[in-house]
This record gives sequence, structure tokens and C-alpha cells, in this order.
Amino acid sequence: MSTADAPVAAGDDVAVSEDAAARTEAVRLLGTAVAALGGKERAGQTAMTAAVERALGHGEHALVQAGTGTGKSLAYLVPAVVHAARAKERIVVSTATLALQRQVYSKDLPLVLDALEPELGERPRAALFKGRANYLCKHKMAGGYGEPDEDMLPIQAGPTSDLGREVARLHAWAEETDTGDRDDLVPGVSHRAWAQVSVTGRECLESKCPMLKECFSQQVRDQAANAGIVVTNHAVLGVQAASHDLLGEHHALIVDEAHELVSRITSSATHELTVLRLDRAATAARRCGIDSEELDRAARALDGALGEHEPGRLRLGLPEDLAEAVDLARGAARAMLSQVQKLGKDAGETGSPGDTASATAKLATAALTEVFDVCEELLGEHGRYVIWLAPPDGDYESRAAVRIVAAPLDVAGLIRERLISEKASVFTSATLALGGNFEAMARHLGIDEPITMDAGSPFEYGSQGILYVASHLPRPGPGGISDEALDELAALIEAAGGRTLGLFSSHRAGQAAAEAMRARLDVPVLYQLDDQLPTLVERFREDPQACLFGSTSLWQGIDVPGATASLVVIDRIPFPRPDEPISQARSEAVAQSGGNGFMAVSATHAALLLAQGSGRLIRSHEDRGVVAVLDSRLATARYGGFLARSMPPLWGTSDRDTVLEALRRLDAAARERGE
Repeated sequence: MSTADAPVAAGDDVAVSEDAAARTEAVRLLGTAVAALGGKERAGQTAMTAAVERALGHGEHALVQAGTGTGKSLAYLVPAVVHAARAKERIVVSTATLALQRQVYSKDLPLVLDALEPELGERPRAALFKGRANYLCKHKMAGGYGEPDEDMLPIQAGPTSDLGREVARLHAWAEETDTGDRDDLVPGVSHRAWAQVSVTGRECLESKCPMLKECFSQQVRDQAANAGIVVTNHAVLGVQAASHDLLGEHHALIVDEAHELVSRITSSATHELTVLRLDRAATAARRCGIDSEELDRAARALDGALGEHEPGRLRLGLPEDLAEAVDLARGAARAMLSQVQKLGKDAGETGSPGDTASATAKLATAALTEVFDVCEELLGEHGRYVIWLAPPDGDYESRAAVRIVAAPLDVAGLIRERLISEKASVFTSATLALGGNFEAMARHLGIDEPITMDAGSPFEYGSQGILYVASHLPRPGPGGISDEALDELAALIEAAGGRTLGLFSSHRAGQAAAEAMRARLDVPVLYQLDDQLPTLVERFREDPQACLFGSTSLWQGIDVPGATASLVVIDRIPFPRPDEPISQARSEAVAQSGGNGFMAVSATHAALLLAQGSGRLIRSHEDRGVVAVLDSRLATARYGGFLARSMPPLWGTSDRDTVLEALRRLDAAARERGE
């Protein structure tokens, strides 16, 4: 059995082996931190602290599963602070979202630093690190980048539209903000408005900017360069893994919500070529006085070639007409880059700080570089990238190809070589042990023989919740949610008195279910696309009878404890779409190497989402409820056991009457409590 197959039990001595006196300081100080917060130590939290301490102290890689309520933030922050103080080594902590990053940096980490400073005798510096596009660019706002593209509202325009009003509010906010951080702007603005006052990393003038000393983004980077603990997010790790170094030298990496890292890095390393991208690069070059005729010709060639093909994966590489268009674009972009970079250099040597020539050249360089890089990927070694033709965003029914997309076949190597090579690393999440072990996650993260540990959960899942598999329902078909499944859904919601979080494998199924339940039941049914998600969640939380249905983002991150979500319904096992190019290609690659492609890719994907989705039910010690899966395959298929073992260990049944009666009792009890 490999190390990845043998999880260390919570509290096991393996987590605190030799050299214990030096490494159990973090375990002792965890008690100090927990006491300072008015809490109580938990066995799983203590064991996790010891495992993180061991990994940091010995330069090892660790996978730690820590269920909801374990207190994993403290369990990794305490040993991180101790290590940064004692070893004087720089540690990077990454979170899945900007919201979680803010919580760790603004709330959890300061509490730990305050509690431990008297014991440690010092306070390691902490810093926040986000991409440049998250901050206002003072140089751009001062006109340093010239006029925006013609499809954007000019910055100088008055508030004559929603977009204009947003831009006007941004300018007013710029006069009062101390951070320039988009997260500090409440309420927020659209991406289109924000794009007019910010720049991407490739567009930033960096050390050549005349307003460098006033730059919000640069101030944050300078602080991070001198910090012992840097809190960042997976988007930054995606750039770090797929492109270039952002974080500088550091000795350890701690990844929270690590189950999302592979998809985030895949997304960062996925690029696309469109006619619009070529046109915008040509426009940027013309603003520098560069002739764009060759790139314009490439855009026309690409447009014509795309019109000859339908969306779908290109298993044998680019067809000849597309390859010729891409090669033409690559050559034009390379030649124009040389000219633009020379102009930018000349402008930097002769221009004054107020000139826009350097910024204009930088924008053109960024646009042309993106074109050149994606063309290189599309024309590179066959097999390294998954390449497909895609319809317009979100239009899966369209037979018109408008984009060529390239994604890496595998990112395990990127993670291994660019993120964790020669440094300690800790990956933690509530869902890492899929199918009962860590083997799948270790493989996807590129980790050989990691320390593995399941810190457990403080919840009694077997007595707090039921896993109901509607095994009497017909096997789900390709036509969306069935009439039988809708009947079952209505019966469950009626028994629960509303109080339902509906997780659907597609928006098509979710919308159909929402419409059907609105027609059949006298309870409010909210749908994910009806409004902003935070607004919907708040309405769901406030109305005891409400149901909230949706897909994608509802499966993860929704935290609604209490009787509000007494019933979590999953319409079908969330396998990736059969025609999804990346999953399809990765499955085939596993099969070609002698493995089981379905289990390694599709089943693992489904197991992760099932674990996350069913984890929405029990969020506190008081929670009680039912997870209902309307897909009989979970009970009947050979892979059903693997999927079920990935979910919280709820009490399982296929007895419909038992479940309906349990839901009625929960509803009655909640009504008595006034919930």
C-alpha cells in the first residue's frame, strides 16, 4: 500500500514523531490561540496542527482532510506563524476565493498573531497578495494609458448610463480609498467598469511607471516581499504555475480548499484564439503607429476557416486551413511585437513621465504577446494540449465555432515543478479523501508519497443526517430531469415544508425543476440565475419555507446552518459532460497508459462534487436533515460505492416512506421552534 493509501488517523503518533520537543510547540500554542478566542481544543484540530508542523519542519508534502467544524484555519495558521517566527522562513497561504482570502488575512491571521505574540516574543509580518487587476491604477486614471478601446465608455464621459455612473463612482472612490482594492468598494461595479480603471499584470508598466510610488498594487507587493506570511489565492497560484513567478522566494506553501486547485490552474493555463482577440491586438498596435495589415489578414483567414468547422474536439490537431490561419497570426504577432517593443524602449528613453507612449506600447505588447503565446500552443507538440473549437460562451446548442481553445492535458507536472518543488507543502480541504483514500487527489496534485491525514469532523453524521438514494427511479437519461424525478422532488419538498437546497447537474435541469415546483407547490422557489447569489442566499436564509435551486457554484461554498436547508437534493451524479474536451482527453490518456480512465477522471470529478454538495447539509452540531440523490446509479452501479465513500458518512437508506416521515418530523420541530 502506498503512503497515499494509508491516511494517518486523527491523533496518531505518526503526526508527532521524532524531535517532538521542538515541533510540539505549535500544538501547545494552538491551545493558547483557541483559549484566546474563547473556544475549546478539538482532537482533529490538534492532530492537524501536528501534521502541518511536521510538514513545515521536515520539508514534506502533506494532504490533510479536515471536515466542516474542525477549525482548520487555526490548525494551519498556528504552525505557520510559529515556523515563520522560529525558522525565519517565508510561508505562502493560498485560498480558493477572494472572500476566503480576506477572511484569513483580515480576521483569522490577526487573531492568531495577537494570541501568539506574547509567547513567541515577536510578530511575523503578514501581507496580502492579489493580482494587479484587483487594484485601481492611478496612472491609468490620470490618463496615462490614453483613451480606452472604442467599445468601452471613455473615462471622461459623464454618468449618462449605468456604466457611466459606475465609472463616475469609481473616480469619486479613488479620491478617498487608502487601498485601491476592488474588494473594499461596496457595492461593487461591473467588470467592464472596473477594466477602465485597472490594468492586468501584462499591461502594467511596473518599475517604469511614473506613479510607481503611489501605486496601490506595488505597495502591496512591496509589503509581501518583506513578509513572513503571505496570504494569496488560487488565481495567483495559477499564474505562478502556468506562466511566471509572482510570489518570489518562499520556503513553504499551504493551500486551503485544495480540492479546487487543479481546476483553477487548468483554467489559468487555458487560452483561446478568436477573431476579436486578433482585431483588438491589431487595434492596440495601430495606436502605436504600427501597420497591422498582416494581422488583419490573419483575422480574416481565421474567420473564414472557423466558418468551415463545427464545435468539437480536434483529436489530430488543427485542420490545415485553421493551422495556416494560426501560423499567419503567429508570424504577424511576432513581427509586430519586435516593432512595438522597440517603440516602447525609445519612448522610455526619450519620453517624460506624462507621456502615454510607454503605456500604449505596453498595452500593445500585452495584446500581441497573448496572441503569439496561444498560437505557439496551438501549433506546438501534439498531445501536450487538448484543443477544441468552441461555440459562443454558454451556447452549447450552437453549431457555430467562434473560438479555438487550448488547455493543458495535465497540470500535475506544473504543480509539482512550479509550486512545490524543493519546499514544504500542505494541502487541506474537507474533501480530499475520495473513495476513502487520498490516492486520486495525490495523483492530480502531482505529489508522490505525501503525509496523509484525516482530521475527522466534530459532527455525528450518522445520527445527524440521512443519505437517501431514490433507487426506484429510472436511470437518468440525456433529456434532462425526468417526470418521475420531478414527482419525487415535489414529495420530498412538501414533506420538508420547503427548506430545500436543490443542486442540479445543469442549468437546464435546474430551471426545469424550478418551473415545475413553482407550478406544483405553494412554497417560494428561488433560482440561481434570478439574482446575485449573495442576495438569493440571504432570502433563502430568511424565509423558512423557501427553496433555492441552482447549479455550478451552489455545490460549493454555500453555508446555511439551521433548519433552512433541512433537505439537500442532488438530481443526478455530476459526471462531466461526455463531450467536455478536457475530461474526455484526460480519460483517454489514462486508458492509453493502462488505467481506468472513467474512474480516474469522470468518477473522481463526480465524487468531489458529491462530497462538496452533500456537505451543505450538516454545518453545525444542531443541524439535522436529509441528502436525497435522485439517481439510482448511486445504489446500483459498480462505481456507486466509490462515490458514496466520498460523501459524509450519513445514515443511508432507500426507504422512501422512512425519509418522508423524517422530513415531516424535522419540519414540525422547526415550526415549534419558530424557524
